[in-house]
Amino acid sequence: FEVMPMAEAAKVGDIFVTLTGDKDVIRGEHMKNMKDGVVLANAGHFDVEINKPELEALSVRHFEARHNIEGYELPNGHVINVLAECRLVILAAGEGHPAEIMDLSFAVQALAAKYILEHHAELGNHVYVLPHEIDTEIAKIKLASMGYAIDTLSEEQRKYLNLD
Repeated sequence: FEVMPMAEAAKVGDIFVTLTGDKDVIRGEHMKNMKDGVVLANAGHFDVEINKPELEALSVRHFEARHNIEGYELPNGHVINVLAECRLVILAAGEGHPAEIMDLSFAVQALAAKYILEHHAELGNHVYVLPHEIDTEIAKIKLASMGYAIDTLSEEQRKYLNLD
C-alpha cells in the first residue's frame, strides 16, 4: 500500500471514499484522470467533498447504473460511478455508523471533556466550537494508527473551514 496525493491516486485508484468534512476533496481535475469504472463515495458530513457540479459539467451522459449508483460518462468514454448522489453514503445508502466511525466520535467527546477540564476557568456559560486542533489531533492519531498520512489543506479549503 502506498500513500500518495489525490492528483496521483486519481490515476490509479478504483474506489475513492471521502470523509473529511471539507469541500472539493475530489475535483474535476482528478475526475478527468480517473480510470473507467471507478466508484466515488462520500462518508463525510457534507455533500461538498466530491465536487459533483464539476463532474456534471464534465459529463456527456448521466444515468442510473443501479439503485443508489449514478453513472457519469466522460468525453473519453470512462464512466465514474457515484454512490448515494455524493451524500453521506452510510446514511443515504447504508444502515448507520460502524464502530470504526464511532471511535472518532468518542475521541471527540473525550478530548472535549479534557479541554473543558483544562480551560474551565476561562470559559463562560456559552456554547463553544471546539478548537480545530482537537479534530486535527484525532485525525492524525487515527490515520497514524492505520499507517496513513493526511494531505495539507489548500488556502481555499482553510478559508471554507474558517481556519484562517
